[in-house]
Amino acid sequence: MSENQNLLAEQRRSLILDEVRRRGGVRVNELTRKLGVSDMTVRRDLDALARQGVLEKVHGGAVPVVEASTHEPGFEAKSGLELTAKEDIAREAAKLVAPGAAIALSGGTTTYALAQQLLDVPDLTVVTNSVRVADVFHAAQRTSGPRQGAATVVLTGGVRTPSDSLVGPVADQAIAALHFDLLFLGVHGISVEAGLSTPNLAEAETNRRLVQSARRVVVVADHTKWGKVGLSSFASLERIDTLVTDAGLPDEARGVVVEHLRRLVVAGEPEPEEGGDI
Repeated sequence: MSENQNLLAEQRRSLILDEVRRRGGVRVNELTRKLGVSDMTVRRDLDALARQGVLEKVHGGAVPVVEASTHEPGFEAKSGLELTAKEDIAREAAKLVAPGAAIALSGGTTTYALAQQLLDVPDLTVVTNSVRVADVFHAAQRTSGPRQGAATVVLTGGVRTPSDSLVGPVADQAIAALHFDLLFLGVHGISVEAGLSTPNLAEAETNRRLVQSARRVVVVADHTKWGKVGLSSFASLERIDTLVTDAGLPDEARGVVVEHLRRLVVAGEPEPEEGGDI
């Protein structure tokens, strides 16, 4: 981490969280030197991160929270994390969507950010099991009124999860009868051993159905998702066509990704020459 007195609070907190996770703990005085901010500013940042449940404050510093594989944060808790990275990923992922496509968006805060980037893409058919994603399109249509080329949104039924996704047999049956060109999938965790995983068993089954119904699968996930494992796996890395992530993904993880996936897109970075379109 380099010193920078002009970092926004969100950026500082992201850097602090990365440092805590990478080193297994940091002290307040180390962070003040690295970030070039006051002791009080660092303590406020640690308080905010502790309230979000992503680290634990200890005397003189902070340590990472070790999450159980069944722990499922709510939408609001996740929405405050890695905001800039999610917006960058969403803008990059939106470039993959052609007018008139039939796409699916799973639940999650990154797919929620993506939905906002897709409002001006004409004639989309959007299938989603996310109440939040559906609300993005419906709110835009209520504001602008009926317009030619507005997206057709299909919201599956089901039982609502803490992340505001609809899952279970009703959702699974609806998804199984559909076919879409692209699936944009948010994930709780991604790793070589476990593939894509989630803490919620019912959500895992619904995500399996989404993957089965998609011609191409695009995972949208910031770098903090790498190496995390939830209770239930629902797809191997080989089933993914593209991972869209941010520049925080470590080099060693990038090497692993390109061995298993057809395409890696890092927001803000040019793609290798051999990278092709979906």
